[in-house]
Amino acid sequence: MILDQFRLDDRVAVVTGAGRGLGAAVAVGFAQAGADLVIAARTESDLRQIAEEVAAAGRRAHVVVADLADPETVAGLAEIAVEQFGRLDIVVNNVGGAMPKPLLDTSPGDLADAFSFNVGTAHALVRAAVPRMLATTGTGSIINITSTMGRLPGRAFAAYATAKAALAHYTRSAALDLSPRIRVNAIAPGSILTSALAVVAGNDEMRTQMEQATPLKRLGEPTDIAAAAVFLASPAGSFLTGKVLEVDGGLIAPNLTIPLPDL
Repeated sequence: MILDQFRLDDRVAVVTGAGRGLGAAVAVGFAQAGADLVIAARTESDLRQIAEEVAAAGRRAHVVVADLADPETVAGLAEIAVEQFGRLDIVVNNVGGAMPKPLLDTSPGDLADAFSFNVGTAHALVRAAVPRMLATTGTGSIINITSTMGRLPGRAFAAYATAKAALAHYTRSAALDLSPRIRVNAIAPGSILTSALAVVAGNDEMRTQMEQATPLKRLGEPTDIAAAAVFLASPAGSFLTGKVLEVDGGLIAPNLTIPLPDL
C-alpha cells in the first residue's frame, strides 16, 4: 500500500526547537507516523506538553531542556538519542532566526550571529549525527528548516535571509558529501500560523494583505510543514536528496513588506 511508504515505524528522530510552532508539529507528526523522539528546546513546560501528545500517539519522547544556540549542546543530542533509544534515523534542524533590522544598522557581528544560529548549529548536529546514524542504522535522513526569505529578498532581512539562503545551499552541499547513505533535504516554509506570526496574523488588515498576496490565498498551518517533513523523512521520500521543498502557498514574491523608507 502506498500509504505504508509514509510510515516511520520504530525510527528515532531528533527534533530541535520542538517546544512549539513548526518543531512541535513535526515532532507530533513523526510520532503519529510511528517514530520515537528526542525533543529539545528552552522551555520545559512546552516540551512536556509535546511529550504528552507524542505519548497519546503511542510513542516515546525524551525531553532535553537546553539553549540550542550553543553548537556543542546541539551536537550532544545525537548521543542522547542513541543512549535513550539505541539508534538514530532522522534529524530535523529547526533552530534559527534573526530579528529584522535595516541593512545599514546590521553589523558584521549581526551577520555572524545569524550564520552561527541558523547554519552553525545545524552543522554541529549533522557532524555528530551522521556517524551515529551509520553505526546504528546504516542510513539516515536530515531535514533542515530554512525559509522562503532565503529565496525571496525583503527589506530588513539581510542577516536572516542570508543565513537561511546559506542553510539551503549547505543542504545541497551536504547531500553530495553524505550520499548515498544519508539523505539531506530542506523545507522552506512561507508564512505559517505560529506564535512568531501572531502579531501580524492578529491584525485583520495585515493578514488579509498577506493572504491576498499568496497564490493559494491562505496562510500556512504548522501541519503543512509536518506533512512535508514526514514525506522527506519516510521511505516515500527515499529518492530525494539535496532538495529544498518550498511549502509557501506558491509565493513568487514576499507577501509582506516592512515599510522602510527609501534612501
